Amino acid sequence: MSSAVELRAPGPRGIPPLFARLVDDAALFPPGPAAVPQAVADHLDARGGAYPGLLGPMLCQASRLAELITELAKVKPATPVPLSLVCDTGLGGVPKALSIIEGRQELLALRMVEMPAPSDVDDIWLERVSEFVPEDIIRVVEPRRGGNGWLDGIRRVAEHGCWPKLRCGGQTAESVPSIDVVTDFLAVAGTLDVPFKATTGLHTAVRGADPETGFTHHGFLNLLVATARSLSGKDVRAALASTDGAELAREARSLSDDAAKAVRDVFASYGSRSVQDPAAELEGLGLL
Repeated sequence: MSSAVELRAPGPRGIPPLFARLVDDAALFPPGPAAVPQAVADHLDARGGAYPGLLGPMLCQASRLAELITELAKVKPATPVPLSLVCDTGLGGVPKALSIIEGRQELLALRMVEMPAPSDVDDIWLERVSEFVPEDIIRVVEPRRGGNGWLDGIRRVAEHGCWPKLRCGGQTAESVPSIDVVTDFLAVAGTLDVPFKATTGLHTAVRGADPETGFTHHGFLNLLVATARSLSGKDVRAALASTDGAELAREARSLSDDAAKAVRDVFASYGSRSVQDPAAELEGLGLL
């Protein structure tokens, strides 16, 4: 998992190991996706801000890659922007997208390629993923949740060296996985040789109601603490259900550096629609 370690290496100002490179910038994704110029400006501001070590790659759909490159060419970043390419145009479009990125290495540094899996996560499809995406690039695959085969799909993805993705929310109440579903997922994730990535729905550090949708959503701090408990045989469900930010922060703060790194070897990162809010919340909880 050397690539995972690289992504989570402490930033220049130093970030606690539990939070290093935790937040991937998903500003270009719904709900309310940002315009590319604003998303680029916010991302570069965050990289030059107080907590650059908190930030992982910028996520961009393959269908918006040309827009992103055009904007980056205008602003000329001092160093290439770490990128996670999200394949919204199908697996067949990956080689062309990778070729385009390779031609603009002064602007973009490809770190990760993410894609949804077909309904049946079969070995042939996963082998194609490995053929299309170079070994030094992290491959993230999201099996479709639901039914008894979902967790088997998670295991199969990991067996092929890909990181599984856990979707934590969406535009419907059914998109938010229950506490039991996440608990079952974490029980499997802790046995894998690769970490997982979370996406969509972790809008705040602590579990609560989303003011836009009214759905109760999971918190990224809940998920970190729950992962730690899963590894130590403690009550995972209670950590996921907690709305006590101070208590979650106390438990997170009590983790040794080695325990924190073990957590992040399981829960690698999550996509956030804001790159400023997670830092502000963690700072408010006394964790940065």
